[in-house]
Amino acid sequence: MAEENAWLRRKAEEPNHVGWYVQRFRDLAAEGADLAGEARMIDAMVPRGARILDAGSGTGRVGSFLAAAGHEVVGVDLDPELVAVAEQDHPGPTWLVGDLAELDLPAAGVKAGFDAVVCAGNVIAFVAPSTRVEILRRFKAHLGEGGRVVVGFGSGRGYAFDDFLADAAAAGLSRDVLLSTWDLRPYTPESDFLVALFH
Repeated sequence: MAEENAWLRRKAEEPNHVGWYVQRFRDLAAEGADLAGEARMIDAMVPRGARILDAGSGTGRVGSFLAAAGHEVVGVDLDPELVAVAEQDHPGPTWLVGDLAELDLPAAGVKAGFDAVVCAGNVIAFVAPSTRVEILRRFKAHLGEGGRVVVGFGSGRGYAFDDFLADAAAAGLSRDVLLSTWDLRPYTPESDFLVALFH
């Protein structure tokens, strides 16, 4: 299944892609770009000192902000190179290499029961299509009581919003709110981005 993952495919086709990606976000941060919009929204919807799973954590951009805000963050990403960058640039949270389609943190010694699972940065559009429902099912399995799953991604990436919402329902997730941005603008049929909240 991993060979269908769009991120791994791009890495294979473009050996310099990871370096470019890492440097791009380091440059944006150095320029003072706002890279914390997703994290601010998550921070606003959880209690202080919450446990948060950053699913598809990449270089740690979202999880590091949440950790700095006082939350206990566990980040999981398929790419060991990105996890190494997260560990270097953002020490503090727990950064783990793992396939979201096989996510079982208790088996790795990390308890489940998260207050929020956040999957930002178009991650869900990169995963192998055959793993989508299973990944969403595993997000739900890692929630604690009252916890919520938040997924955001853009249109035109090979995963229609309606298909995603159907997959989320098939995974047992119940829809709470649909937004078109991480700054809480309402979702409409014309939206080119979706931020979906589930329980």
